[in-house]
Amino acid sequence: MLGAGGEAGIAWEVGLLAGLAAHGVDLTAADLVVGTSAGAGVAARMNSGIGLAALYEQQLVSADGEIVARMGPRAIAGFLWATGLARHNPVRARVRLGRLAVRARTGSAAARRAVVAARLGTHDWPAGQLLITAVDADTGEFATFDASSGVDLVDAVGASCAVPGVWPPVAIHGRRWMDGGMRSPANADLAAGYDRVVVVAPITRGLKPMPTVTDQVTELARSCQAVALLAPDAASVAAFGRNLLDPRTRAPSARAGYAQAAAVRPDVAAVWG
Repeated sequence: MLGAGGEAGIAWEVGLLAGLAAHGVDLTAADLVVGTSAGAGVAARMNSGIGLAALYEQQLVSADGEIVARMGPRAIAGFLWATGLARHNPVRARVRLGRLAVRARTGSAAARRAVVAARLGTHDWPAGQLLITAVDADTGEFATFDASSGVDLVDAVGASCAVPGVWPPVAIHGRRWMDGGMRSPANADLAAGYDRVVVVAPITRGLKPMPTVTDQVTELARSCQAVALLAPDAASVAAFGRNLLDPRTRAPSARAGYAQAAAVRPDVAAVWG
């Protein structure tokens, strides 16, 4: 399970996975991989044949000249409005967030799609069972896309990463889709029914009424044989900085994730066998 976290989260997840693999724990062999928001891009590439070591090296390349996205004051106010008025109704909150996503003045959908396509380097779904999460911006409905959905991988990942107020919703099959993290930062509950689960979550707590990743992991532990939650340590949080969407956080966040892998390896190995 790979969760939301912006540019910093992508890099940290890649660094952590690459570091674990270097220490003999390879999570790419999982029976199920679920990607949410930032985690969708990582999930789509981890079994694409590139290799974790190469993905890690890509995160260390200079971000000079790249666009720095920000969650502006209007978007922040919109998030607080959407969730504050629907604190006990998750679907209603997602509908309000969807209105924010649709009405916001963002870059063009075509330009954003081109960025996602360039980063993925392919339109083909990788081998294995991969689920990419997204939320319908009009109805608040939560859904997952997989290789059998008839959806281009670029569109699925783009939808899951479409942060309301920052990036435009993605049109798929006549519907408008936004960030899968608007339902949960990691959607860890999708792993219910699996014996051993590792949740990699740059962000463990979203705005209410989103369930926390910790709560979902606690619930999973009641039915799974073993569950591990990997969250950023203090050094990783410092590397993230104040703007998770800033591509300049990639290199320090990737290095922090790689370094953290040594500390969490025993816990992950105990779960992963």
